[in-house]
Amino acid sequence: MKIKASSADTLIIYFSNKIEEQTSLKVMRAYNNLLDLHLEGIFEIIPSYTSIYIHYDILFYDFLLLKQILEEKLDLNSALENNSKFINIDVYYGLDVGFDLEQISKKTAISIDEIIKIHSSKIYNVYAIGFLPGFAYLGNVSKKIDISRLDTPRKIVPKGSVAIANSQTAVYPQDSPGGWNIIGKTTYNFFNKDLKNLSNIKVGDKIKFNPISKDEFLKQKGVI
Repeated sequence: MKIKASSADTLIIYFSNKIEEQTSLKVMRAYNNLLDLHLEGIFEIIPSYTSIYIHYDILFYDFLLLKQILEEKLDLNSALENNSKFINIDVYYGLDVGFDLEQISKKTAISIDEIIKIHSSKIYNVYAIGFLPGFAYLGNVSKKIDISRLDTPRKIVPKGSVAIANSQTAVYPQDSPGGWNIIGKTTYNFFNKDLKNLSNIKVGDKIKFNPISKDEFLKQKGVI
């Protein structure tokens, strides 16, 4: 664990430079530990793939003081409460919604059926939430279909689009611009304005994608 200042009133706690489940567990253990400490003068605590960002009040702390407190108080060996969820998500992997399936097949020399099988056979960890509320960064995608982002992002990616980029996969929670490769679509709602965190997905959850037919997708009120 390394703690570094990132500005006059922010710091970042680094746990590793590798995006993997063990690192994610360390991040969540420390994040929960920080919440339990109820430290005064802390404006914001944001967990990410391999680090935690903290925004603090300089009237309470300077960097060295807060760094010392964190090093003394954080217990990375504490038990992590198992409140993570396992979520099964139905996905229609049709060419009419998977706009980039054919291009991915050409670039990887893997058939579309095999791409779908590879993507849907893994259980993914939720490593971070952003850039939109409910946009969950999931990993790690098989290296066989590890493909870079589009050279030119789309102006609009439809809500529910399932996408991959590099070692990550995600579902677009709302219509938005985006540069990830679209391979399918789901009716599962990743964004809920009525929830405090705007989503029922959180860091530490596990997600499995299950292929469904076009008919099943339409029965679930999916939009082509």
